[in-house]
Amino acid sequence: MKTKFNYGLIRFLMLVLITFSFSNASAQEKTKKQLKEEAKLEKQKKVALLVDSKEFVFSPRSVSPQGGRSITLTDVSYSMEFHPDLIKSYLPFFGRGYGGIGYGGDSGMDFEGKPTVYTIEKTKKSYLIKAEVKGERDSYSIMLSVYFEGNAYLSINSNNRSSISYDGDIKAIEKK
Repeated sequence: MKTKFNYGLIRFLMLVLITFSFSNASAQEKTKKQLKEEAKLEKQKKVALLVDSKEFVFSPRSVSPQGGRSITLTDVSYSMEFHPDLIKSYLPFFGRGYGGIGYGGDSGMDFEGKPTVYTIEKTKKSYLIKAEVKGERDSYSIMLSVYFEGNAYLSINSNNRSSISYDGDIKAIEKK
């Protein structure tokens, strides 16, 4: 008695086996959306660590003087360094100077000093950092909004100048 071999059943089983092996491999791969979300969460963790350390650098990309147009900055050396016991500012200033500021006598928002106020508050969309610093010739009220993705908005008010704001981002202080 001869038995007939069922090739159709073998083909079907092979097809099922191959389908499961490929679907299992592709299920382990992450989609672009998942990878993007993971990168976003990683960036948010880094920003949170920087803000919590209270030591970071704000690097501006553009400046907006009071009542003026936004100016894109090409010089990457501008910055404001934040430490709990010292704030150093090397930022450009475009705007009006009041009493005590003479032509050519001042080079911008360049100052450093120990903050008399340094607070950090977490809101729904950002961290709000407030600081007050007395420089040699002026006192400064600083408000920095750091968004969870690392973008930041800095606003500075002083006694002898019109207010000014900067758009940029924060990063870790480079060790020298």
